[in-house]
Amino acid sequence: MTARNALVVRGGWEGHRPVEATEMFIPFLEQEGFRVRVEESNEIYADESVMADIDLIVQSVTMSQISAEAFAGLRRAVERGTGLAGWHGGIADSYRNNSDYLQLIGGQFATHPSKHPDQCTGDESDNYLCYTVDLTDLGREHEITAGLEDFTLRTEQYWVLADDLNDVLATTTHPVQPYHPWHRPITTPAIWTRNWGQGRIFVATPGHSLVVLRDANVRTIIERGMLWASRTVSE
Repeated sequence: MTARNALVVRGGWEGHRPVEATEMFIPFLEQEGFRVRVEESNEIYADESVMADIDLIVQSVTMSQISAEAFAGLRRAVERGTGLAGWHGGIADSYRNNSDYLQLIGGQFATHPSKHPDQCTGDESDNYLCYTVDLTDLGREHEITAGLEDFTLRTEQYWVLADDLNDVLATTTHPVQPYHPWHRPITTPAIWTRNWGQGRIFVATPGHSLVVLRDANVRTIIERGMLWASRTVSE
């Protein structure tokens, strides 16, 4: 097989440890035959001479900004067949100022509900809840999640706003709590894929910390998701 090219783009909010998190997966990509290039700025997306040869983008850029030229390059690459993959805020909470990016990804972070106010101490653990990732019927058959079972995590439970172009492999349900203002359980996507032009997009919402990324289920799903999203290169 011809070697494939992966581009890792990382940066944004440091709380998601974009360098350490992506370094966890680079050896896997190399073992799978990818040549890996790492960039600390999303402006690389604007360089069409680079992007034309990329088979997979792994993005870990929480919040931050993206220029019109960089976004246009990203979308053009995906439409032409480059895969796009990521986890947590590095893909689902990027570039809040760009509605076209939100459409491309298919799901936008809205919030992560907190513990009871009496249990909050003012640090990030206020948002760590025990919740279940529930596989859908599609997820039980899809190559990314086949053979896995529903699993439980204690971390941020993402509530995302999404549309039905997504193929949802797993969901999570936010329960009703007396200290929250919603009045019925809310089920939102937790893992999904999306086809855009000739390209494939993979998003996993778990991944807030290195501990979560080391979870066997989460790591397996992300590794399979990157391979699924990548452009297929024939001999």
